[in-house]
Amino acid sequence: MSEDQVKYENIEETTSIWAILSLISGIANYVGLWFIGAIVAIITGYVAKNEIEKSNGRVGGLGLAKAGLILGWVGIGLSVLTFCLTILIAVGVIGGSIALCGPFSDMIHQIPWN
Repeated sequence: MSEDQVKYENIEETTSIWAILSLISGIANYVGLWFIGAIVAIITGYVAKNEIEKSNGRVGGLGLAKAGLILGWVGIGLSVLTFCLTILIAVGVIGGSIALCGPFSDMIHQIPWN
């Protein structure tokens, strides 16, 4: 073989299973596996990114891993907001019923509603 001839190897790029799992669990977070799907999406997304970076181009799926990570982090954010809203509603309902039973109840009952 002379120096002008170049040997090319046909290496097929495979998609990372971790990236696929990240995307599936990120979608599952919005379908029925609330919060747990987001945690799994984040963990598998970072594992997939690490695997893809170390593979030197033999493993693909970086877009799937990034999509899973985005869905996972958005799912975590929505879960935290939902939890905070639930706490605020519970405190408001309990606080409102306490206010109606306390010293303000006499003042509220004296208001003419006609």
